[in-house]
Amino acid sequence: MRTMEFTIENVKAFEIGQEIEVTEGKLPSSYYYTMEHALGMSRNYKSTERLKTTKGKVVEIKETPKFHVAVLEFDE
Repeated sequence: MRTMEFTIENVKAFEIGQEIEVTEGKLPSSYYYTMEHALGMSRNYKSTERLKTTKGKVVEIKETPKFHVAVLEFDE
């Protein structure tokens, strides 16, 4: 299992256990992931850290002083 954090704005749009699709975006030297319907965005990842699957499950929702974070778990 692999977990990734996504910055989110609307906490009420997520529930623990909810399955979420993500799409991969490419930058010149890295990749990033966006949650379906643009509800959240990941940090940038190196090409060696790319996801092998596009479906994750919400396992935790955290609050930081600046923003909210949804932690997704991917089956890989």
